[in-house]
Amino acid sequence: MPVSQVSVTQPVQPTMTQRVAETMPTESKGNFGTMLKDAIQSVNDSQIASDNMTNKLINGENVELHDVMITAQKASVTLNTALQVRNKVVEAYQEIMRMTV
Repeated sequence: MPVSQVSVTQPVQPTMTQRVAETMPTESKGNFGTMLKDAIQSVNDSQIASDNMTNKLINGENVELHDVMITAQKASVTLNTALQVRNKVVEAYQEIMRMTV
């Protein structure tokens, strides 16, 4: 059968990256650098919020102790999460560097 007589009955399926790009919201289609910068900024913002709440408590402003402790714990959890992600990325990089080609 000649190639010119072959007909395609099913449409070609989009690739995985095309499907993921179609389902992603427009604002999250940025590059990896932007995503990383935003994640680090989020960790920094939580640390700053914790410091501000602690300073308000120290200065005697009208701040509840439990709010200060919750903010401090949120900052601690976000920082520890960022550190663990960093450790996993470094570990993966080192593993890739040990591979023989």
